[in-house]
Amino acid sequence: MTTPPDPRQSNLPTNAPDSPNGKISPENNQLPQMRSPSAEAQTQYEQQLAKMPRSLLLNKQTPSIPLVSPIILMAIALVVVGLSINNFWIGISGALVGGLISLRVLWIGSQPLLDELVPAKQRSIIVAVVGVIVSIFALLKFTGINQRINEWANQQKWDEIGSLAEWTGAVGQIFIAVLAVYVAWRQYIISRDLTIKQNELTAQQNIITQQQTIDTYFQGISDLVLDEEGLLEDWPQERLLAEGRTAAILSSVDSSGKSKILRFLSTSKLLTPLERDRRLGRAIFDGAGGYAEDRVNGVRVIDLGVMLAKADLSNTDLRRTDLSEANLIGANLSNCDLVKANLSRAILYGANLAGADFKATRLFYGSVETATPRSHTQPPYPNYRTGIFTGAVVENADFTGVQQLSEEQRQYCCAWGGEETRSTIPGGCEGIPNKLEASI
Repeated sequence: MTTPPDPRQSNLPTNAPDSPNGKISPENNQLPQMRSPSAEAQTQYEQQLAKMPRSLLLNKQTPSIPLVSPIILMAIALVVVGLSINNFWIGISGALVGGLISLRVLWIGSQPLLDELVPAKQRSIIVAVVGVIVSIFALLKFTGINQRINEWANQQKWDEIGSLAEWTGAVGQIFIAVLAVYVAWRQYIISRDLTIKQNELTAQQNIITQQQTIDTYFQGISDLVLDEEGLLEDWPQERLLAEGRTAAILSSVDSSGKSKILRFLSTSKLLTPLERDRRLGRAIFDGAGGYAEDRVNGVRVIDLGVMLAKADLSNTDLRRTDLSEANLIGANLSNCDLVKANLSRAILYGANLAGADFKATRLFYGSVETATPRSHTQPPYPNYRTGIFTGAVVENADFTGVQQLSEEQRQYCCAWGGEETRSTIPGGCEGIPNKLEASI
């Protein structure tokens, strides 16, 4: 039976490199000596000291300051005695001794003392300061400097100096007034900048709030006119509610918000007259993946009516927007992008269209020779083949600087715009008869 190895001998070297034939030499047969607890504690303390920053160790070394406070006090006493009996040598001796020793104490011992009494950045000792002050006073006294100062002061003309002081005071008051004006101006600048920043933050917050309101409107309209399968199923009451919501939100958003809403409604075919089932009133598919349009008898989901009368739509994007039959009396459409927008039968009386882009914008159906604007005196039976009663009302509208106005558009606006509109048409209306006055 094999005897298990002794664990106490497991750490012994089995084959030391210095001992040939695997024999253990006396030098290698030294077991590690056990350290006493006191030795281990001493070693740990030394290791901790070695790890400490050198700056901490240096801060613990306090400079040796000689106990010279009694000497300074004796020097001060000598100065006082010298001043009392008016003895030069006693006073000057005390002043010199007190001053030199006080300066020495200030130089050597200010750092540790002020670390305890006052903030570390201030380097002075109260006793030494008193000694320096007394020494300076004694030096002035016993060297005769104070007498020379008194003689110089007696020789001066204080009236002139007083007037100079008054002049200096006046200049100081002027400087103070200028400084007050500068401070007030800086306060105004700071207040103005803060107001501008606050207005910018308010404008950004208003934009965020408006966008959230518009998103809520989009979702509400979608839930109102669509069924669970996503098909258009708008009943009369639903259309009335949709028109009411649209009228309310158009009156509470800016021009950018209005254009977003109009583009959403137009792209969703909610502004387009759709062909309806005569019995159920539902929109009919056109067989090409959309809803069939019926310009004559169709029903719009949302009829804008007078919602956009005198509305501000300037500098907005209204491309491909269906604004047919919309009441835009006095509306501001300046610098609008109206590319491929449908303005047939729209009322643009007194509207501002300056700088708008009219590329492929529809103002009428049919040909320009037979197209006429809608009329409030004739029955609303537009003929979309010939263009009779399908055109927009452009009387008294401002077309100054309109971009990409086609020849047909120019002829229609000149013919049915009246004198005020004709005077603003780019390219003029020479040779084009004024049909509006002729019809009247």
